[in-house]
Amino acid sequence: MIEPGGDAAVPLRFDLQDLVRRSVATLYSHLVTRPTGRALRLGIESQIEELGSLCLSILDFRQVVVLDYSCADETVAKLLQRFLADDRPAEAYFLARGVGETHLEPLVEVLQRHRLALVAELEAGDVTLLGAADEAERAAWAALETLRRADAAEVARCLGVAPAVVAPALESLAARRLAVRRRGGPGYLALTALLSDDA
Repeated sequence: MIEPGGDAAVPLRFDLQDLVRRSVATLYSHLVTRPTGRALRLGIESQIEELGSLCLSILDFRQVVVLDYSCADETVAKLLQRFLADDRPAEAYFLARGVGETHLEPLVEVLQRHRLALVAELEAGDVTLLGAADEAERAAWAALETLRRADAAEVARCLGVAPAVVAPALESLAARRLAVRRRGGPGYLALTALLSDDA
């Protein structure tokens, strides 16, 4: 397992439309069919493995017009599952960017089905948590997103609860790769705190 140094992470942006253009012969703005999704996922996995360090992988949906369920399942769900596994090839976290109304239904459906969650930046700019998460996880995630960097006591103060109530939810978020547990000190980081200005 790769140990990240401090809070540094390499932002790795995947323009899904561009990746399709280079990987598959299809309509570039239409992410449909399982083979298209598989080609996308394998391309993303290969680039992450080559990088071999802590990275925030940005899945950019801004140019994607159509996303169907099979492609969302093959690309997003299987990608998340691969990097949640104990034998994952790198310490990768994922953030979806430019998620619009047409993307939400298939994304949420496949995430819920597999009991997965994904941090997403919507077209309007709001950041949200999509998919399967309980109330405690959602509250802790929202507080951490506001604070950007915080320990359990700071998140607990933000929510008006005891640290012992918040700590399990923060640990769950870190285990599910929805937040980063700091290695250089106590506390956690929101995924958006890993973004550089030009990510």
